[in-house]
Amino acid sequence: MSTVISTSTIDLQLLRSVQQLGTQIGHTPLHRITRLFNKPGVTVYAKKEWKQLSGSVKARAGYAIFKAAIENGSLTKQKALLDATSGNTGIAYATIGARLGVPVTLCLPENASPERKEILRSLDAEIIYTSRFEGTDGAQQVARALAMEQPEAYYYADQYRNDNNWKAHYHSTALEIFEALPGITHFVAGLGTSGTFTGTGRRLKELNPAIRLTSLQPDNPLHGLEGWKHMETAIVPTIYDSTLADDNLEVGTEEAWEMIKAAYHYEQLLLSPSAAANLVGALQVAEKLDHGVVVTILPDNADKYKDIIKKLL
Repeated sequence: MSTVISTSTIDLQLLRSVQQLGTQIGHTPLHRITRLFNKPGVTVYAKKEWKQLSGSVKARAGYAIFKAAIENGSLTKQKALLDATSGNTGIAYATIGARLGVPVTLCLPENASPERKEILRSLDAEIIYTSRFEGTDGAQQVARALAMEQPEAYYYADQYRNDNNWKAHYHSTALEIFEALPGITHFVAGLGTSGTFTGTGRRLKELNPAIRLTSLQPDNPLHGLEGWKHMETAIVPTIYDSTLADDNLEVGTEEAWEMIKAAYHYEQLLLSPSAAANLVGALQVAEKLDHGVVVTILPDNADKYKDIIKKLL
């Protein structure tokens, strides 16, 4: 039985405004890796996700979550969107919230990069800092408790459980890749909330079941890949589908640091650690192939990691 939503609970002007923002989400370019990797019969592409509103792949999920909440009347200008974040989803929320006049409250681990904190403050997001030792798992617990204490004040987006997270990629990222590269044979991406991998991978498999999906994780719990999860030791996101991947690889933090340097010198790409880690995984997959088209995601660039980049380059 379908649920009928009364239009009296929906801010129609707000709905029109969020729909207009949709033109600034997605449609990001693909970069072909040519100097870091050159093997006859095998090509590697990386999707430059910072080329959209808010500067990261999280614009897709953040927008989809925002839009759905406004459409069903859960979110208005009088109720703050609340969520836990490692930074990029929070920046997406805060950017969209600032454009729409909707307040945003974020639970953020205190060891998030200074650039991320500065961006969030500039967007007038309310930041609740959480333990650096508990990462996004601890931030989720704080956000959930706050939502339970003050349900009238917050719409708890809960990106780790919100199906609009993976659906954003199912309806956009996967289609963009397949339309640009119908010959894709492999898709490779890291796991954080798992929305990018789950949504993109699920749709690509529907479009061509022969496409192989490789998920990437940090090689240990005490890693430096902000936004990624070591699933064996972390709170596993509800939206994560452990049966989806054909293959699973681990990437070390040091490998990502080295790739930041290599990607800059050979491809003129200034990458974040998580983007570099995705590229590490994609090249590992490509090295084992005789023929194929490998695609990965570059979630963001190095703009939010200037201190790290200065030390590496």
